[in-house]
Amino acid sequence: MISTRDKIKGRAFLLIATIIWGTAFIFQKMGMDHVGPFTFGIFRFCLGALALLPVIWIADGIARKKQRAKTIVPFNDKTLLVGGLLCGAANFVAGSLQQVGLVYTTAGKAGFITSLDIVIVPLLMLTMKRKVGRNTWIGIAMACVGLWLLCIKEGFSIQLGDGLVIGCAFGYSFQILLIDYYSEKTDPIKLSFVTFMIAGIMSGIVAIFAETIRLQDILDCAIPILYVALLEVCVAFTLQIVGQKYTPPALAAIIMSMESVFAALCGGVFLHEVMTGREIAGCVIMFTAFILSQLPDRQKAKAGSQT
Repeated sequence: MISTRDKIKGRAFLLIATIIWGTAFIFQKMGMDHVGPFTFGIFRFCLGALALLPVIWIADGIARKKQRAKTIVPFNDKTLLVGGLLCGAANFVAGSLQQVGLVYTTAGKAGFITSLDIVIVPLLMLTMKRKVGRNTWIGIAMACVGLWLLCIKEGFSIQLGDGLVIGCAFGYSFQILLIDYYSEKTDPIKLSFVTFMIAGIMSGIVAIFAETIRLQDILDCAIPILYVALLEVCVAFTLQIVGQKYTPPALAAIIMSMESVFAALCGGVFLHEVMTGREIAGCVIMFTAFILSQLPDRQKAKAGSQT
């Protein structure tokens, strides 16, 4: 049974991760000016994984001092390796499709389509015979409307870039469900490390054959790479894995879909972009959906009180 404190902590972690992702979008766009999407992925994921090693070393040291060595999950643990491989593959596919899709579609469309995981995740949960609360469904519908107002600037049509980003949304949806499953069965921080290393290695394999890797381009892209690797990958994705341990996947998808809201706010602050009334309305609806989705279902609450 997850305590109220853990639930609040999990949702706070996911919200912080979402804020970081919103700000990181600016640096991802900057990085694409210097290197290809797969070359960017190599350093994005591998540096993020290496930054976790001191955290893992400290956490294991604390466990030993408290005489809880049996709770330490070794890196050769089968569940950890399988979970890291699956989560890493999903992360690589989703991130790569998003980066490549941005070349062929607008950022507004990409932001909306990527956040369709708030619809895809509950639908996938239904196929797994898992229940989704009524308030969550209402929050999903409101979040979709808010995302539409916030992101879509022109007529919606399915083109090459749109199709790639739709694949990205499915990739992130599977990642959310995989993390929901494996974060309870193994060390979440070590799961992050293996996930990022797998995604980085896969990015490297593709980059060797598909892109030209030049040292000067990497040096020119140093600031975006470091920001995205240390904050977006190391901090945000780890917060996602830990936060999902205490948060239902459907609600987690809604919280993380607010990335587009924070991306728009950061665009106004750092790039001096002016938000229209339509975009502001989208932000308001998104925040309302976030709050509504966390309210307890009336029928469940009534049943609980009777019990």
